[in-house]
Amino acid sequence: MISNQILQNTLDGLKAISRVDFSVIDTDGKTVASTTDNEADYVSAVVDFVKSPADSQEVSKYQFFKIYDEQAVEYVLVATGSGEDVYMVGKMATFQIQNLLVAYKERFDKDNFIKNLLLDNLLLVDIYSRSKKLHIRMEAPRTVMIVEAAEGKDVNSVELVRAALPAGNRDFVTAVDENSVIIVKETGVESIKTELEQSAKSIVAALEKEGASKVHIAYGSMVGELKEVSRSYKEAKMALDVGRIFFDERQIVAYSELGIGRLIYQLPIPLCKMFIREIFGNKSPDDFDEETIVTINKFFENSLNVSETSRQLFIHRNTLVYRLDKLQKSTGLDLRIFEDAITFKIAMMVAKYMKYMENFEY
Repeated sequence: MISNQILQNTLDGLKAISRVDFSVIDTDGKTVASTTDNEADYVSAVVDFVKSPADSQEVSKYQFFKIYDEQAVEYVLVATGSGEDVYMVGKMATFQIQNLLVAYKERFDKDNFIKNLLLDNLLLVDIYSRSKKLHIRMEAPRTVMIVEAAEGKDVNSVELVRAALPAGNRDFVTAVDENSVIIVKETGVESIKTELEQSAKSIVAALEKEGASKVHIAYGSMVGELKEVSRSYKEAKMALDVGRIFFDERQIVAYSELGIGRLIYQLPIPLCKMFIREIFGNKSPDDFDEETIVTINKFFENSLNVSETSRQLFIHRNTLVYRLDKLQKSTGLDLRIFEDAITFKIAMMVAKYMKYMENFEY
């Protein structure tokens, strides 16, 4: 629902305009927000006023107004002063807070609906009925994006992400856990990748401007119906995990770009260990020295081109050939042969995945 800080900001703004002090008191007599320290003067009177049939009442030098939530009294607004002017200002303030309650209640209901939709907690009939009630279109191209920062979700992350999105959008921004912000983004059918990349870059820039570090964004594939949003969310979660393992240098990762990393991520660990033993025997890829690792990575970057790799490493061609021969003797794989290179590349990725999962478990 509406936060106490929102109510306090509203009262401060109303006082700045009208020069009238206000307080918002709940039905138990507790102060929710106030621009004055005189609440003790009227708290008991507020509790009695809640029980009365009147919508407004003047007591001594204060005027009381009931604020309703679906015909039930939610708060009492207290305006300091008497007379028609204060009464009119009090009625206007009551109207303003009443509308805030309605707006934030609708946002809360939508937020709750979207969370359950993402977590696959709704029956199909519930999705249809609740989306109609909340005026959310069933059929529209949508993609789920997950935004995560290294230090966890800041208290203002949801609002910062919301502010970074274009004005007038139909996107939903929420959080299903304390570490990430979720965006259910309505997209255009054409140039969807460009649109998502631009949105992601804007969000990264906005969060980094506010001091967030190591911001990563992942997004799933586009779905056409609201009931399929949970699938895009699961894809985005996988993209975030796979991105940490194999694409840690990227800030933005798409599910469609995971390639073989997506396959490896779904392999059981026992099968991975068996595969590594077949390739490296009793050794581990971690046993390779830094020079060998740099050589291997650069060789793959240059599509197994010996001349270009030696040039970029600033070494003689024969030196590179010697290193590749040495690697062949220890592993039985010649990286100059395409099939062996593919096997070695997959083995290195599997080893990286296993190492990540072992660290994750602890």
